[in-house]
Amino acid sequence: MDADPRHWQVAALGGLFTLSWMTSDFGVTLPTLCLSFTGAMIAQLLGTTISNARDGNPFLYRFEWKSALITALGITLLLRAADPWIWFAAGFVGIALKFLVRIDGKHIFNPGCIGIVIMMLLLGNKAWVSPGQWGQAPLVAGYAMALAALTLSSAKRLDIALGFLLSFAAILFVRAAWLGDPMVIPMHQMSSGALLIFAFFMITDPRSTPDSRLGRILFALMVAGRPRLDHTGSGPVSARPPLPVEPATVGRFAQTVELFAHATSGDKGDTPMRLKSLAAALALPALGLAFAAPASAFCGFYVAKADTDLFNDASKVVLARDGKRTVITMASDFRGDVSEFAMVVPVVDIPTEEQIHVANPALIDHIDAYTAPRLVEYYDENPCEMARREKMMEDMAMMPAPTAAGMMEEAEELGVTIEAEYEVGEYDILILSAEESDGLITWLNNNGYKIPDGAEETVGAYLKRGMKFFVAKVNLERHDGSSMLRPLQVAYEDEDFMLPIRLGTVNAEGKQELFVFALTREGRVETKNYRTVKLPSDMDVPIYIKDEFADFYKDMFAHQVEKQNGKAVFMEYAWDMSWCDPCAAEPLSRSELRELGVMWLDEDTDDDMRPGFGPQPVDAFVTRLHVRYDAETFPEDLEFQVTGDRSNYQGRYVLRHPWRGDYGECEAAGDYAVSLVERWDDEANELAKLTGRDFDAIKTKMASLGYSDAILNNVSVEPKEKKNWWQKLWGN
Repeated sequence: MDADPRHWQVAALGGLFTLSWMTSDFGVTLPTLCLSFTGAMIAQLLGTTISNARDGNPFLYRFEWKSALITALGITLLLRAADPWIWFAAGFVGIALKFLVRIDGKHIFNPGCIGIVIMMLLLGNKAWVSPGQWGQAPLVAGYAMALAALTLSSAKRLDIALGFLLSFAAILFVRAAWLGDPMVIPMHQMSSGALLIFAFFMITDPRSTPDSRLGRILFALMVAGRPRLDHTGSGPVSARPPLPVEPATVGRFAQTVELFAHATSGDKGDTPMRLKSLAAALALPALGLAFAAPASAFCGFYVAKADTDLFNDASKVVLARDGKRTVITMASDFRGDVSEFAMVVPVVDIPTEEQIHVANPALIDHIDAYTAPRLVEYYDENPCEMARREKMMEDMAMMPAPTAAGMMEEAEELGVTIEAEYEVGEYDILILSAEESDGLITWLNNNGYKIPDGAEETVGAYLKRGMKFFVAKVNLERHDGSSMLRPLQVAYEDEDFMLPIRLGTVNAEGKQELFVFALTREGRVETKNYRTVKLPSDMDVPIYIKDEFADFYKDMFAHQVEKQNGKAVFMEYAWDMSWCDPCAAEPLSRSELRELGVMWLDEDTDDDMRPGFGPQPVDAFVTRLHVRYDAETFPEDLEFQVTGDRSNYQGRYVLRHPWRGDYGECEAAGDYAVSLVERWDDEANELAKLTGRDFDAIKTKMASLGYSDAILNNVSVEPKEKKNWWQKLWGN
């Protein structure tokens, strides 16, 4: 039996790659693995050749291909990138640094991890890690743990993985107990498949971890409980606890842990890393491979859209994000007497009055319509004309394609401080801090803010984080009397990019619908602590869906939520704001985007038109996310990250109208007639898979509308029998 543990490691990582490739929507593909492996193998070959020449050994002496493959698999499983060459570069840099940064003959970095770190540090949002993409599937967790334990037992490094996980779990559970959070939150944080991959495969490299068991345990404790410089922002929806630790995400680990941990503990646990070696490694020449990504063009005729009006109790939030700058637009789904309305949002700091604004509700409606999943339809052409055109094309050369005192006194008695108060539009706004959640809730209820029962625990957890509360109530004297409330906007700066949703589950009757429209200049937005899943798209569905698209979409979304056990965030749209195809609504203008908080647009002119030049292009990428949540399935607030992925995606469902001409006109028409029945079966099958509806019931309904084998008997000429290939050879 081969004692080399790397064979087990290759088997485990290969299995995880296959599982992720089959279940994940983003990043894990055979081409990315090939690119990572090619870069790693080239660096391994160069490093081995140079080392052998220096030591007087023959060519390819001790050539370790397994190291390159393990590195490539680790990079492919965790790294996401906007351009294909980044995977190649990560593999090359990771292995190259293994040869360049060494102490006492051993490398001190895990090659895959340092390759990811370098790409993220150098390329910003063009390279990232998606910790939430693995989800919390028990299959993934059990598979990773079983094979990793087997691998690491052989490599005598199981102690470092278990030490890291146990100490990290202890930190999370102690933190949750201190904050008063429900234990479901640390359990959710510990169930990430990405965390297990990091623990078992990224920090356990036998050649880059301490040799002694005590050194490995200390190393694991340091990685799990690394100190963090706390920061304070002014964002209304972001906060961190005043603790020397941070809830783990693999992305943060990759960016900070490896560099910090190895800089303070060398390969034997006590030798500092030589900074000059690292500087030399970072001076590697830039590598690049040119890949042209094909444009995604759909065309077709838009006929219906699935906007937010299809869903009850739907909250809508627009987030414009650039670096640390954020503008949040919060549209209320409140229905009823506006005198009973109150909005309570956790905030980190005290925004000034100038940071608060009231927006036009039409802006939310416009971005909703623009990004809504859509139904499009096509009409089949005459197959005979198509066949003649294809024959002509064979002979042609291809052409290139172009407040009051009383309130203050009562607040002081209850330990509540009114930090600031503003009048913005029809709203009276207070910024509150408090010593205890009971006092804050009592004060709010006594002053007309109807806070639901059971909110004390959640409010207390936010207070322990040092957060304050943004409270808005309608001033009836300034309100126009309508039942519609305008959206509230807050501009702020904060390093963290998140949205608190826990308060919304306190008084919720069942699951809530949340739509997030994220605007960035870099690219797509995804959630870090939950899985982001693309809705099935580009599916052909039966023509009768045109008359019941709303019911279809609601059934489809509910079925997809059920398939993900209710624990996923669904992407419904991701597109460059400059254009659309097909358009469910026109793209937002520059002035509309500015009002929604897109602060990076060119502000040289206030006009959307420059004389003689037409509409100006906009540099904004929009992502539409849809969440159906409750306290059980989404125990944590949503954490987002901006990626460099600018590939276009839309929830899109297709109707294809058949050609109803003479099926006996030509051989192609007969073949087309036969293919129609197969197509209708496929459409029925797709509809059943999308919605969970009964396949036989779908077929029965299609048959009642004339879409069945019977249609072939209602044409003027019977279709010709399809000949076998040998019958066509001699004119039979």
